[in-house]
Amino acid sequence: MSISRLRSVFRIFSGTEPTTEEQSQLYKEVALMILSRATSADSNINQLEVEKVRDVLKVRTGEEFSDSDIRVAAQSTIFESAPLERYIRSTARKLKPEDRLSIARGLAEVIEADDRVTEREVTFFNNVAQELELTPAQLIGLESKA
Repeated sequence: MSISRLRSVFRIFSGTEPTTEEQSQLYKEVALMILSRATSADSNINQLEVEKVRDVLKVRTGEEFSDSDIRVAAQSTIFESAPLERYIRSTARKLKPEDRLSIARGLAEVIEADDRVTEREVTFFNNVAQELELTPAQLIGLESKA
């Protein structure tokens, strides 16, 4: 998937409601943007993290992404005109709860990929989880069985 195909993301910013197909595409695009951005959360894009993003995206979305797609998304200028928090907040409302949770769990995998978790990465994860409107209970898999 080319980074230039972020049509669903840009439609969200224009206020258009996504169709079911667009919602699926939006999930893939949001996952790409957030997980890719995690590779630079500690200001050091590690190849191991890029590979982990590629693997996590393949498992979670079924899409193949190149290292180039991931590196471009990590440095994307979309965040210059729309801060990451605003981007996530705007798109999270259009994602299914299970998709938001999938992104957060994938993000945790990426952050732990190099066996070194920095404070900046923890802050990044916490900010993303908050903007995805996920509760601590959801993040640890705690669900009521009522």
